[in-house]
Amino acid sequence: MTFSIIARCPRTGQFGIAATTGVPAVGKLLTHAAAGVGAVATQARVNPYLGIDGLACLRDGMPAREARNRLIDMDPAIQNRQFALIDRHGDTAVWTGDDCLDWAGSMEGDGYSLQGNRLAGETVLADAAAAYESGAETPLADRLLAAIVAGDLAGGDRKGERSATIYIVDTEDYPLWDIRVDEHEAPVEELQRLHALFAREVIPEIRRMPTRENMAGEAGEDPI
Repeated sequence: MTFSIIARCPRTGQFGIAATTGVPAVGKLLTHAAAGVGAVATQARVNPYLGIDGLACLRDGMPAREARNRLIDMDPAIQNRQFALIDRHGDTAVWTGDDCLDWAGSMEGDGYSLQGNRLAGETVLADAAAAYESGAETPLADRLLAAIVAGDLAGGDRKGERSATIYIVDTEDYPLWDIRVDEHEAPVEELQRLHALFAREVIPEIRRMPTRENMAGEAGEDPI
């Protein structure tokens, strides 16, 4: 009952995930990402360890497709799951179990993957992909939002959406973007509002925060 996109920005190296679904709190367990490592999206009947262990595989340098196969072998209820991985090279791998609700499937492109279940149809992913690809020169957060908006307009979840999220890691252990609409009658519209708020007020503040190389952050002191 979810559709999501995972992606790597070729210009910045950022990894991002965006999603919307017909149940509350999609951002709580679906999004898994680490700077310089990759990202995993877990959905359908969620097994959080597919995200946790998938990210561990990517951190060890395992290619996305090999990591996907490792996860498939780990889960005895894998036919109820849908998940996608993207590795540090931008290669993707997806699994959609036979017991996922129709319409269920995925669409992989250059440095991104879209996947969903209980969708209005394949056009949800096709329109989302077109929107994502049309913004090649724009920031990753803008492209992810455009994909979610387009997929929603194409029908999205057959029973409507209740929550949405955007999650992006850049160079630090903490996320650059972390927007969660945990429950809303129009979560994609609310995601658009919060995206504008984050871009204007939150992201500039995060970029002034301490980094591993400069623990003083905005204070500008030399790192110890």
